[in-house]
This record gives sequence, C-alpha cells and structure tokens, in this order.
Amino acid sequence: MARWLAYPAALDYGAVMSAFPDDIFTEPSDVDPDTLANLGPLRRLAGEWQSAKGVDLNPKADGPERREYIENMLFEPIDPQANGPQLLYGLRYHVHINTPEEDITFHDQVGHWLWEPVTGLVMQTLSIPRGQVAIAGGRAAEGDDRLVVTAERGSTEYGICSTAFLEHAFRTDRYQLELTFNADGTISYVSETTLVVRGQGPFIHRDVNTLTKIKEPTPNPLKQILAARQSA
Repeated sequence: MARWLAYPAALDYGAVMSAFPDDIFTEPSDVDPDTLANLGPLRRLAGEWQSAKGVDLNPKADGPERREYIENMLFEPIDPQANGPQLLYGLRYHVHINTPEEDITFHDQVGHWLWEPVTGLVMQTLSIPRGQVAIAGGRAAEGDDRLVVTAERGSTEYGICSTAFLEHAFRTDRYQLELTFNADGTISYVSETTLVVRGQGPFIHRDVNTLTKIKEPTPNPLKQILAARQSA
C-alpha cells in the first residue's frame, strides 16, 4: 500500500474544504504501481461478470414495464491516478445489457470505480449514450461486503448531468447504487434512479441483478510493463 498521508482520514470533502493541504500540486512519490493490491473494497469487483437474471422496472406511457435482461460487466484495473496529493486507485468498467427477446443493446454504460485509500472515499462515474453522465460517491472500508454510492441533481460534487430533452421528459433527481459481495462469490446490486416523468410525476426506476464472475482480471498497464522489464 502507498504510505503517504496528505490530509486527515476523516475528511468530509463537502464540509471541510479548509482541511485540504496548502500544497495542491505535489504528487505522492512512493506510489505502489500494483492497482489490484490497492483497490480496497473494490478489489473483488475486478474481472468479468455475467448474469441472465436481471430485472428492470421502467416507466412507459401505459404504466410501469417489467423487463428481464442479460448482463455482462467488465472491470479492468487502471494505473494509479493523482490529483496533486490526492491518490486514487480504480477500475475502468463497461456494462452491456440485452434482453432475451431482442438483439439490440438494451443498456450500455461505461465509467470508472475509484477508491481513495486515505479517506475511504468510493466513487462511481458513469456515462450512458442517451446524453447523461453522473458521478456518485460514498464511503467504505477495506473488506466491506456492501457499498452504497449516491448522486443528486444539482450537486457540484456527486451530481447528475442530462441533455435538455431528458431534463424535460425524464428528469433524473437522484441515483443510488447498492452493491453487495455475497458469501458464495457472486455480486448483487440494486440500482434506484428517481425520475420525474413529464405528465406522470415521480417514478423509481429500479434494476436488480446477481452476477457470477467468469474471468479474473489482468494487472494494470504499469504493473505489466514493470513486470515485463524485470523479467527481461
């Protein structure tokens, strides 16, 4: 693990801005290049996952629609990232979803899961090709079996940004993802997105699934380069 400590572990980013270090430029010098060894509670996510058991509840003109879906998730370790003294380890991910009755993609999503060892901050960034992005945040400790991240419309830290049409027709006010690492090695999640549907009012768009790991991860690029150099 990286041994540096730039600011207090109990730091609340939103409330204690003055607790950030005066030196905002100097990056840590003793960074461990092995991302998989420094992911904290995100370590068990790394790899590829599949399931055909997903359930989606979404709004339609005639009322809520329930759909079952097939899901593939890929989480790949990235090199350590520094914002000046802030050090993050993370996973780049891709979610691809189909339904049994259609070949066309039902949902596509990319982003990063990020972990800050010093503070216990967990972040999920996400982008979907319908003109929407978000960054959700939470807190966790290494070894936690449950992660919860949230984002809210209007927040400048953990917020949601949508196109004009989505703001008009399907405004997203809140997003929450609860991820559980199960004792049998599977992962489960409950995703709840609070929408305001034009002409209908508030609606909780809910997705639920349990996935099984089908492939272990490979090391992050820097770790692979250093390992190859050492073995040459």
